[in-house]
Amino acid sequence: MTDKAIALDGHRGMMAQKATELRRLLAEVEADERALHLRQEELEAHLLAAPSLSWDDAAEKVRYLLKLFAATPAGQDPRRKTLIANVLEDFTRLSAGADQPQSQEPQPAR
Repeated sequence: MTDKAIALDGHRGMMAQKATELRRLLAEVEADERALHLRQEELEAHLLAAPSLSWDDAAEKVRYLLKLFAATPAGQDPRRKTLIANVLEDFTRLSAGADQPQSQEPQPAR
């Protein structure tokens, strides 16, 4: 008996090596998908746990939902893709403006 590991891939044909590599990659992708699904469930549980405390919190929830919708066949429609992109840009622009004090228009003198 030996303590050295034997590299079996070197003893198999090219087709068998490629098939083995494909099975390994597929197993990794499936594991990644399961991990992503669990993380999405955790995120959704967190989003459902309590109502939003600010407009920014609500906008983050809407961003998440829009990204989920964008990944669906209905969300792939070119007009909807443009609308989703525009709304996400609006959220970014309006959220950045929320950090700055609002300038008020001067009131006309009476």
